[in-house]
Amino acid sequence: MKKLAAWSAEDVYDWLSKEGMLEYIDALRQTDGPGLLRLNEADFHRPPLSRMSSDGGQQLLERLETLRIETHIEDHKNGHANGHAGGLPNGTSKPQRNGMKDYRMEMVHIPIPTKETTRPSFPTEWGKTGIAFAYAVVCFVTTTIVISVVHERVPPKEHTPPLPDKFFDLFNRVEWAFSICEINGMLLVGLWLIQWILLKHRSIVGRRFFFIVGTLYLYRCITMYITTLPVPGMHFKCSPKLLGNWEAQMRRIMKMIAGGGLSITGSHTMCGDYLYSGHTVMLTLTYLFIKEYSPKRFWWYHWLCWSLSAVGIFCILLAHDHYTVDVVVAYFITTRLFWWYHTMANQQSLKETSQSNPFSRVWWYRLFQFFEENVSGMVPRNYQLPLSWRSLQWSRGVKYSKLEVQ
Repeated sequence: MKKLAAWSAEDVYDWLSKEGMLEYIDALRQTDGPGLLRLNEADFHRPPLSRMSSDGGQQLLERLETLRIETHIEDHKNGHANGHAGGLPNGTSKPQRNGMKDYRMEMVHIPIPTKETTRPSFPTEWGKTGIAFAYAVVCFVTTTIVISVVHERVPPKEHTPPLPDKFFDLFNRVEWAFSICEINGMLLVGLWLIQWILLKHRSIVGRRFFFIVGTLYLYRCITMYITTLPVPGMHFKCSPKLLGNWEAQMRRIMKMIAGGGLSITGSHTMCGDYLYSGHTVMLTLTYLFIKEYSPKRFWWYHWLCWSLSAVGIFCILLAHDHYTVDVVVAYFITTRLFWWYHTMANQQSLKETSQSNPFSRVWWYRLFQFFEENVSGMVPRNYQLPLSWRSLQWSRGVKYSKLEVQ
């Protein structure tokens, strides 16, 4: 281990990345090892560190103290290896006498960090991820049931023509455009699935994705049910209404679930699920997660995924399969829920219920606390092969091994 006092600014950056304290990187960008050693509680009460820390810098100071101890132990071991036992001169292993003074070896007391300070910042907790997955499945099934209910009350297009839409006035319908939208959506979902499998902290990221997508589909159930819009175009061929035949409706619901709710699979033949667009939700959300949990230097990958998302959303409108307001509302709700959730997850102070935290008044806040209570700081963009001991660190990080003291 390189001595802490000899660290460069690059070493400090690597250590902060490894410890998952990415919020301090910008504030400590020019700080080297000696500067890191000089940090104290007073520094975290002044800008810029006061704006980065929600706990007065206690977590960073505790990890820094642990690092000092590890460095001290390493130096002590190196002293023995080089023949310097207990700091005796000339490499002798016995205490020497100089006049009336007796130099004796003294026991060095090294404080050991408590279990609280050594607790992992990003625990796995697959049980919570399973709960989030079950929540997403329930919301998706509920959405499908609501679509079947709403389909029964969609007014016939012959009696209620499509509503005026400015985009439809400017662009004529392109029949194959909706297939392009769904192909782009499947590509983005596939890319995100591969990226998620390779993530080191996939359990944390997975439950965030499942919770957000489940909540978005739950909101969609409400907007579809309370206001039923007429079909956006005369080209729609809606399945006949079943008029209370629940057995046939259940078969239709199961068919839609099996086909993933996609028109390209022939499973989505019902009408009425317009406000807001589920396709826009998936195109936007997968891109946001891909960008958030991939290295910033993969700019070409981000641009590729952004292009797939943007083209897919444009093709939804070009196919005249959704009103423009459906797409706008879907984009707004998806981006805001994603940004709100991650802002709350990355700031420790926002995980505590208080009068000064307006986020604590949202209905899903208790569930958010349950999922994020043991996650400390921003989740690092670290990758590793699944079911393997060998890590592939795509982010800039330093590997530390456990020190053994004899």
